[in-house]
Amino acid sequence: MSTTTAPIMERRLLGIGLALAAYFLFVCLDSSAKWLGLVGIPALQVIFVRYAVHLGIAAGINLPRKGLGLLQTNSFKLEMLRAAGLIGATLCNFTAVRYLPLTVTGAIGFTVPLIITALSVVFLKEQVGWRRWTAIAVGFIGVLIIVRPGTEVFNPATLLSLGGACSYAVYAMMTRRLAGVDSAATQQFFGAAVPTVILAPFALANWVWPTTPIDWTVLSLIGVIGFCGHQFITVAHRFAPASTLAPFAYVQIVFFAAVSWLIFNQPPDIFLFIGAPIVMASGLYIWLRERRLAKPVTPITEET
Repeated sequence: MSTTTAPIMERRLLGIGLALAAYFLFVCLDSSAKWLGLVGIPALQVIFVRYAVHLGIAAGINLPRKGLGLLQTNSFKLEMLRAAGLIGATLCNFTAVRYLPLTVTGAIGFTVPLIITALSVVFLKEQVGWRRWTAIAVGFIGVLIIVRPGTEVFNPATLLSLGGACSYAVYAMMTRRLAGVDSAATQQFFGAAVPTVILAPFALANWVWPTTPIDWTVLSLIGVIGFCGHQFITVAHRFAPASTLAPFAYVQIVFFAAVSWLIFNQPPDIFLFIGAPIVMASGLYIWLRERRLAKPVTPITEET
């Protein structure tokens, strides 16, 4: 979870390195979900394992230190809304990657800051001027270039990817609302526990066992990858401010392109090279504008 507080130690290069490692792990997370989907593991099972493992690691680390205080929240409603946003984002994203190249879902994920800026008018009562509204509109033009609705190459799974971005925007806004309300450890616990409990009956009812060693490895590690990525980005913000780290999230498009091409034989097409820079430029403009206005820097993306 990103934070906008001052870094504990001013070691920006270390913070940037940790953030890049986290973003690479987030790409590995999506890649693992795609791999498991292609070999026939149900999406709900993948999501359940992802959060169950995360929950086990987080509880093992935090329960001995905090005890039952880990479960105490000052806003149960916000925690549930945050968890709902996370479930929606993960379900949509892990389903979409089964049908779309990682480069496409990754580029659509970069619309999260645009969506948050738009929704902040309603949920956070913030004022958004014409410059940022223009950036939002331009960013979604970039998305249209990438997905090309109305053509034979358009895949309806694109709507799932956009739905995932919207759900993640809700998750990010609830995280911002919970800042100073609940501890990071409590938020992490609820963020993993709620999906685990809700998805367990559905996942267990339609359980499919992996059939090869590599499938077993990917399924076993998906929760560890998510947890480590989360921890890396959290620690990165202790060494560098969010305003320094935010632009480096766009490096993920390079990771997505490499993994998509090398592992799944899905090289990016020319429309991605046109549309993705438009989306990223719009997000960077909003980042610069909010930085100038001294507003909290919106996390561009995070593990789901």
